[in-house]
Amino acid sequence: MDTESMWGAAEAARHIALPQDSDDKYSRGVLGLITGSAQYPGAAVIGVEAAARTGVGMIRYLGAERAENLILQRRPEAVMADGRVQAWLIGSGMDYANREPVSEKHITAALSQNVPLVLDGGALDVVRRVSTPTVITPHYRELSRLLDEPVDEIAAAPRDWAESAATRLGCTVLLKGHTTYITDGVTTVAVAAAPAWLATAGAGDALGGILGALVATHSDAVLADPAQLVGLGATASYIHGRAAQLASAGGPLTILDLCAHVPHIVAELVAVAGDSAPAPAPAC
Repeated sequence: MDTESMWGAAEAARHIALPQDSDDKYSRGVLGLITGSAQYPGAAVIGVEAAARTGVGMIRYLGAERAENLILQRRPEAVMADGRVQAWLIGSGMDYANREPVSEKHITAALSQNVPLVLDGGALDVVRRVSTPTVITPHYRELSRLLDEPVDEIAAAPRDWAESAATRLGCTVLLKGHTTYITDGVTTVAVAAAPAWLATAGAGDALGGILGALVATHSDAVLADPAQLVGLGATASYIHGRAAQLASAGGPLTILDLCAHVPHIVAELVAVAGDSAPAPAPAC
């Protein structure tokens, strides 16, 4: 590891892509999701909701029919058809030991495309099949299973294990916890913005959606320099944690409450970026 730092608003503000007047829904970024399952359709709904509120031009969803129907009830603008994407979010709400055939088919097709990947939940093992820049988002138990290492050891030294996993797997690792570590094995950053109330079902699905949206809006930059995934992962963790703080206000929260606060946090970061921009040169 060459560097390690804590990630805050000033750093996150540099990783928000602002739409321009010339943009359309395609140039703003299209995120594809292969998430959810017949057993866990809600994970797909949460991921789509979080991604939409983070900011992309379009969301494409490929997955279980039950999840499709629930997504369309919540987000009718989501597209239920294959097509061009700038990034894929794969695995939230899936059973790694028993992925549905339709999801496996879509995953195989996604892996043939030259776009960045976010792998979550039941698709973490797919990292061994990838050929494009990839970030995985395990918690301690998932990383334990992926590496076949004791979970207690990972919990005792999460930064070290995140770095080891990044090196062993050849990807960026976002290891979730009270302090989240994001590393590519060279650069490591830490984020500790989330309240303890965030330890609730669906939190990881929302983080995946936020991260997927950020990667889709920075796809070209990631393909040119995969190290960009460290900053994008840290920014997603910061947005996720700050939105949870607002949703909680010191008490319990639901994940849809968290998602509802994401645009406010993005706006905060846009303001921070504007405040830090160099002043225009005086007129002569």
